[in-house]
Order: sequence, then structure tokens, then C-alpha cells
Amino acid sequence: MRLDTLFQQNKLTLSFEVFPPKTDTALEKVKHATEAVARLHPSFMSVTYGAGGGTSQYTLEIARNIEENYGVPTLAHLTCVSSTRETVRAQIELLKAAGIENVMALRGDLPEEMKGSDRSHWDYRHATQLIRELKESGADFCIGGACYPEIHPESPNQAEDIRFLKEKVDAGCSFLTTQMFFDNNLLYNFLYKIREAGISVPVVAGIMPITNANQVERAIKLSGSFMPQRFKALVDKFGHNPEAMKQAGIAYATDQIIDLYANGVNHIHVYSMNKPDVAEKIQSNLSAIIHR
Repeated sequence: MRLDTLFQQNKLTLSFEVFPPKTDTALEKVKHATEAVARLHPSFMSVTYGAGGGTSQYTLEIARNIEENYGVPTLAHLTCVSSTRETVRAQIELLKAAGIENVMALRGDLPEEMKGSDRSHWDYRHATQLIRELKESGADFCIGGACYPEIHPESPNQAEDIRFLKEKVDAGCSFLTTQMFFDNNLLYNFLYKIREAGISVPVVAGIMPITNANQVERAIKLSGSFMPQRFKALVDKFGHNPEAMKQAGIAYATDQIIDLYANGVNHIHVYSMNKPDVAEKIQSNLSAIIHR
């Protein structure tokens, strides 16, 4: 199913994200985890691309397995960082051949050795260029893009960030998925600003359940996320106890999701990664709300 069709149904959706293995030897373990998530029958599942596109073949394999064997719509990630136009076009053909209808078009994270380097000679420097490539490919993809409720780490200010986001949507994005955030008021403020800027596509709220204290530092590094005091208190209190931290982190994420649903944000994407137990617990916590 195309996700733009799903979002038009005006129902509450709950989706999960998984990632491909880095090596052949880890493929079966990862497939087992992604299949366990698929058996929950979420609204859809997204499959990431891996740094630099190094695991792209596994992205397609996992996405196709989920759709064909479990009937769950998938969203395959495609990144263009450091890729040539020929590489991206070849990947687009593989997506088409695999019958993938939904593509998440991303620039991708820059490897450490590329940060600060001259990118002027790259075929793609921004996700907008990749979106245009997808639109011009002749494939009828439903294209998603990323957005940052706080601010993109490389943007000078939020106004500039939203201006570039509008360009991304105008290039062909059918929906947007947010980077993780831990204070819902940041999202509500962001939604008001982008609607004022003329961005009207559906926005899927990205929620990251923090299930161990080590994830906090990584979350801040990846997205620059603001950590509310009540979340910091949770980590301070339970961070030393893995089971307690996991339970508290799932409860915090669940509370965020309930508040979002109650305030008209109908589409939630959980960065559960390859943790079927986390996905199952969150879905169970919301079972009566989402009628599952």
C-alpha cells in the first residue's frame, strides 16, 4: 500500500523502524528480529539504508520479505550522500524491480572523514536533489522526507530550515517524518510554523524510546535533541538499572504518543530499531487507542 493512501484514511497509525545488518553473518539474526516486528502487523515498517549505502542490498531484501510474507507495507530508505548519479539510478531500478512503492529520500549522515570536506563536486548534496531524481525516474513512488522539529544541525536558524523544507516538499514529497524529539511542545510549535509556511503534507511524528542510559548521549549527538527536565530525572533515577530504565523509557515514549494522538497528530513512527520486544510493548500499551 502507498503511504499517501494510508494517510488519507484519517485513521491513527503506528509504525516501526528496523535496520539492515552490516555483514552477511548477521543477516539471519536481523531478519528474525524484523520478522518479529512484522508479526505485530503495524501500519507500516521503514527499513533504513545504512551509512553510505553500504547495506543497500539488505534494505531491499528485508523490505521485500516483510511485504511478501507478512503483508506489511514497507518504506525503503534511500540516501545519496557521496553517491554518484549512476549509483542512485541503479538503486532506483532495483527498488522498482522489487515492487517497492514507498521510498524515504534522505541525504544521509556524513561519515566523520567527510565532515567539513568540499562537497561542491558531488552529484547530490541535498535530499531535494534526490527527490527530484526519484520524480524524474518514471517510477510512481510515494516519497517521504525528513524534518527536524527543533532545527537541522547544519541550519543557521529555523526559518531557513523551514524554507529548505518547503523546497523539499515542492520537489515531490508526499509526507514528512520527524527526527526524534522528547518534548511534544516542540513538535506542536513546529507544525504551526510549517503550516504557516504553506507546507500541508502529512507529518509523521518520530518517537525514540530510550531504553538504556547510553542512548541519551547518542540521541543528543545525532539530532541535538532537547531533553526535558522530567526526562533527565527519569534517566538519573533509573539509568543504572537496565530493566527499570527500559520500562521507564517505554512508559515515557507511550505517554508522548498518547499526548500526540490526543492533540490531533494521527501518525506515529517509533524508532524501535531491531527490538521487537520494545515495539510489542508500545503497541500493547496503545491497543485500545489504536484498536489493535
